[in-house]
This record gives sequence, C-alpha cells and structure tokens, in this order.
Amino acid sequence: MQLSKGAPSVDQIKVWIIEDDKDWLRGLCAYMGGQNGIEVTLASDDPAEVRKSLLSGEYSVDVVLMDIMLHGEPEGIVLAEETATATGARVIMLTSMEEKEFILRSFQAGAIDYQIKSDFEALPAAVRAAARRESPISPAAAERMREEFRRLKLLEMEFEKKKMQDLITPSELELLKLIDNGYTQTEIAGRLFVSIRTVKNHINRILKKLGSPGSKAAAREAKDKGLF
Repeated sequence: MQLSKGAPSVDQIKVWIIEDDKDWLRGLCAYMGGQNGIEVTLASDDPAEVRKSLLSGEYSVDVVLMDIMLHGEPEGIVLAEETATATGARVIMLTSMEEKEFILRSFQAGAIDYQIKSDFEALPAAVRAAARRESPISPAAAERMREEFRRLKLLEMEFEKKKMQDLITPSELELLKLIDNGYTQTEIAGRLFVSIRTVKNHINRILKKLGSPGSKAAAREAKDKGLF
C-alpha cells in the first residue's frame, strides 16, 4: 500500500518496508513513520505489488527495509536485487531469525546491511546512515558474515582434503609421512623393505597425481590438509 500522497519533502528520507508479517508491517510502519526525517512511502507484504511499483517507474524511495523471508521463501533476496537495480535505493535486509546461509546471498544481491527485526530501535540509525550513502554493517551482520566465511573455509578445506585422499593410496600416504619426517629415499626403502627404484616410482606417481614440484612439497601439502 502506498502511504504518501503527492511529492514527499526532499528533506525526508523515503523508506519502503517489505514485510510479510502483517503485525510486524504495521508496527514497523508506525515506528519508522514516527521518526524525525523519515517517511514511509510504501509498505507491502506482497512481492507482486512491489514489482508493480517498480514497473510503473513512479516510486519514491531512498532506503528499503526488506524482509528476507516472504511467505516462507527467501524471495526478499531476489526482490532486493530487483529493487536496488531499478531504483538505486539502499537495501537493508530484515530477519527475525538467524538465516546464516542467506547472509552472503543478500549482500551479493545488493543489500548493504542486515538487521534483526527484534532490534527495531537500531533501524532509524541504519536507515539514516544508508541514506547518507555510508556503508555500515551492523555488528550482528558482521559477526554472521565472519561465521559464514569460516564455515565456507572449513568446507573448502574438507573438499580439498577429500580430493587428495581420493587421489592417493594408503601406502602412498604412508610414504609421504616418512618423507615429512625427514627420511631419505634409502632409509624409506629400508623401512618398507623395498628397493630404492620402487620408492622412486611411488614418488613419481604421487607427484604426477598431485602436480607437486617435489616430494617434500607433496608431503607438506598432505600434512597441511590434515591427512596425517
């Protein structure tokens, strides 16, 4: 629903609120609309209505408060990108939960901040900062992004570890352990009761599989990935 008539004052920060919980929508509209220098020009729980406003080209908005989850789907992420592209407005994502998996997607879609709805008292300051074209990230959003980056890093490490495990055999891994412990090829041959030629052949196969420049580099890579 459109909440303003005519041309809003240029001194006012024009805000859209997109929220599928009607109680929250009413509450946020009343709270934000009562803030000095802020005017709510659109409040909607319907993505179709928002897209209709975007297509009309008759929008008045500086900052958008966008709920991530709209009617059970993360539709707010897609809508954030569409809104930011069409209007140039700054988009702040809202959530009542800690949907960590959506944080990076929200920022990739063009959002500039991520706010927990229950901390609504922080919203006016976030809106004013966004309108000034600053790029603040709330402490909660920053921490969740750090957690997400850590999670992605761990996934990457596990993937690389699994990839290396799939490439080399247990006996080749044992050989790399010995190399990492400083044993020479002659000493390894004696410990494994094989010829030096066999050790060299094993090493050459390992280097070919891993694309490593040398046996010590291959052993160090295996150790760094946590294989031993």
